[in-house]
Amino acid sequence: MKKLLFVLTLVPLLGIAQSRKQRKAEEKENKIILANLEAHVKYLSDDKLQGRRTGSEGEVLAMEYITKQFTEAGLEPKGTNGFVQEFDINEGKQYEPQTTYFVVNGTKMRFKDEFFPLPYSANASVEGTASPGLREKDEPWFWDVKDLLDDNKNNPHFDIKSAIKDEAKNVAAKGGKALIIFNNSDVVDNIQYNKFDSTAPFSIPVVYITKDGTKKYFSDATAVYDIKLAVELNLKQRKARNVVGYINNDAPNTVIIGAHYDHLGFGEDGNALDGQGQVHNGADDNASGCAAMMELAKLMKKETAKNNNYLFIAFSGEELGLFGSKYWLEHPTVNITPNYMINLDMVGRYDTARKLTIGGYGTSPLWGQLFTTVVNKNLIVHFDSSGTGPSDHSSFYRKNIPVLFFFTNSHSDYHKATDDWDKINYSGEVQIVRYIQKLVEGANDKGKLAERIGLKAGDVLTQLGDYKFVDVQTYMQALQHYKKGDKTKLHVLRDTKEQVFDVEF
Repeated sequence: MKKLLFVLTLVPLLGIAQSRKQRKAEEKENKIILANLEAHVKYLSDDKLQGRRTGSEGEVLAMEYITKQFTEAGLEPKGTNGFVQEFDINEGKQYEPQTTYFVVNGTKMRFKDEFFPLPYSANASVEGTASPGLREKDEPWFWDVKDLLDDNKNNPHFDIKSAIKDEAKNVAAKGGKALIIFNNSDVVDNIQYNKFDSTAPFSIPVVYITKDGTKKYFSDATAVYDIKLAVELNLKQRKARNVVGYINNDAPNTVIIGAHYDHLGFGEDGNALDGQGQVHNGADDNASGCAAMMELAKLMKKETAKNNNYLFIAFSGEELGLFGSKYWLEHPTVNITPNYMINLDMVGRYDTARKLTIGGYGTSPLWGQLFTTVVNKNLIVHFDSSGTGPSDHSSFYRKNIPVLFFFTNSHSDYHKATDDWDKINYSGEVQIVRYIQKLVEGANDKGKLAERIGLKAGDVLTQLGDYKFVDVQTYMQALQHYKKGDKTKLHVLRDTKEQVFDVEF
């Protein structure tokens, strides 16, 4: 009996000891993850990478670093060339600064501020004399759009581009060598340089004089001006690179975990909020998300949750319009059946005021069930049901793939040169990495989330059994009425029509 009592007493003590041992092991691993996250972010946001602009030398250095991390984690290379998938970024029609100019009476006008060619201008050079009030054959012709705008200010179908096209044809047919457009009215003309305009070039150069340019150089409509102008526009492309690694568990479905690693460079693409010229290191946007993804790759390689394969993708071209994720979906580098996609973008500034936002909550009915069972008490979480947004998960959601988007929200350093490594909350990011790891573990036995009950992207969940809901909070409340094994009906709106599905928890 004494032996039995001793054993019974020893069992809970052993359990406590084991729990402490596991906790200490996790704390030790968390310290390693924290150090790794800081090392990743410091490297990726170092000045020598020059802001990781898509297609730049800095992007190549970042690509090589991520490749090294994937290799060390034991991932299989699944690009088109090792881990790397190259693709072209269309930069649109770019003007050549040395061969695009406008000279008036010997003075060179400032490009953009005082004049710019339109994207459908012919590439040509023209010299001559011209007056805003006079049109002569074999000379440049002026065109004030004032009357055109006044006549059409109440016309909702008016298209200034079509009007310019017609006028350019008319000028060329009557012997004009170039069309110089200006606007002396107070009506906004919306004439802009769209570098992605695919209209075929006109037969003559077409340039626009801004308000400042008109006032400075052509204020006298009766004067005759000596003009030299030239336009050279060329379609330009640059190489970008996705980095793709794979954990093959021989499972039927694959979880995709992604983060973009490109940023703004020196602001050359016009997407910096503090102008051009400074290195934009992008520590939070998105060295933080890329660092978290690399650490998740190491954790998932050791993970016992093997009912899914895991595909890790570092996207480029996100800052230019989600180009990398769109390209991978159009040209997948591995034959998989996607289960769901997790996107990490700006996860480095967690605090209790900004919170952690998890988007995509409404893209699968099983997310609600998962988030009621998997929690991280160290994080304050705000849920957003939308599967769209200005990051790479949107590309996957549009392909009917359930998504989750992790984001610690915007801040005053967003898209500025002040987004540096020393402002990252690394301990908070460790908690986010651990949270995602537990969520992936929790979803391990749920099968393919998009097909479990036949839901599609765009479905709006409205009622679970007897419980109606209007937002994430009331949806969570409805879920609390059910436990594993319960069966009920899920009501959704699809294209304004209600559909009902059987669900089992």
